[in-house]
Amino acid sequence: MKKELELYVHIPFCVKKCGYCDFLSFPGGSEAQRQYVETLKLEIGHCMTDPEEYRVSSVFFGGGTPSLLPAAWTAELLGLLRERFPFEESAEITMEANPGTVDAESLRLLREAGFNRLSFGCQSAEDEELQRLGRIHSWKDFLMSWGLARAAGFENLNLDLMSGLPGQTAASWERTLRRAAELQPEHISAYSLILEEGTPFYRERESLDLPDEEEEREMYECTGEILGEYGLLQYEISNYARKGYECRHNLGYWTGKDYLGLGLGASSLLEGVRFHNTQDMKEYLASGGCTEQLRIVDERLSREERQAEFMILGLRLIAGVSELEFEKRFGQPLAEVYSEQIEKYRKLGLLKKENGRIALTRRGISLSNTVMADFLP
Repeated sequence: MKKELELYVHIPFCVKKCGYCDFLSFPGGSEAQRQYVETLKLEIGHCMTDPEEYRVSSVFFGGGTPSLLPAAWTAELLGLLRERFPFEESAEITMEANPGTVDAESLRLLREAGFNRLSFGCQSAEDEELQRLGRIHSWKDFLMSWGLARAAGFENLNLDLMSGLPGQTAASWERTLRRAAELQPEHISAYSLILEEGTPFYRERESLDLPDEEEEREMYECTGEILGEYGLLQYEISNYARKGYECRHNLGYWTGKDYLGLGLGASSLLEGVRFHNTQDMKEYLASGGCTEQLRIVDERLSREERQAEFMILGLRLIAGVSELEFEKRFGQPLAEVYSEQIEKYRKLGLLKKENGRIALTRRGISLSNTVMADFLP
């Protein structure tokens, strides 16, 4: 049996850096994009000595804004990956896109190339909130791009939304949720704004008109209820989908599957070894795609670290962690390794044990960071 593998391709370019964003992204002109893509093509050719031993179950082009690249370039990159790796016939192939950066022709090319899922960075249905975030699009722009994607034949669409925004209220968040859900998306990712160090929002945090903790909690609690009315069921702390449309790529991360990252700063986890590519664009371009020059090993995970990561990531899922899968992977019963933590949080009403799985309760989800930290070695 070939080993399952997920691929992530990082495209760092964006039109404009948003005030809250701490991702590895920046504006870049056509020549910078061309040089980057040429190096990325070389990296694909050098990325692994034994690609035939794997089968690719998902590909995710993230960023940045991958939809900024000419669609023909993106299609070529996907074609090279297909030449390099065996793909599952039903592989999920996603590209992130920002409203206003796609048109009918580019979407047609992407669909023909094999992309079968798009993830739109929408964030809000309220134009005032979008302006405060520094987004380059309006709600109307988003609706235009959404309609073009449907017309191009995309039958698996996600949109990202954000709560806890400056000036946002529980009422405006509900409007955003309902407007988004009425479009009948297959998937919605609903994240809470986090003020990351080094971002303009973090520096301006004292002057930002942010919702208080109680209102943020109200926003989170109503999210599942409202989206559930439209058939979008919560399957992870921040993700909701119609049955059968859960994001396979992210499920791979949360269930401990191997993944290989390509491009500037991209992270990987293969055979228990975590590594990442250089984050320096000059170094990346100078490498000529040679992985020996690109890659920086972060750590070789011990057995205890792999078990802890399996638990912590798995508890993000509403279904929780499978006791059978844990024992199959590590050769030990889950309860034998983590009996103390499980009993502690069961008694506190934060964990539950049902049908061979350990999962957070509804109350446990709101205190998930506390629970998960206790599984660290």
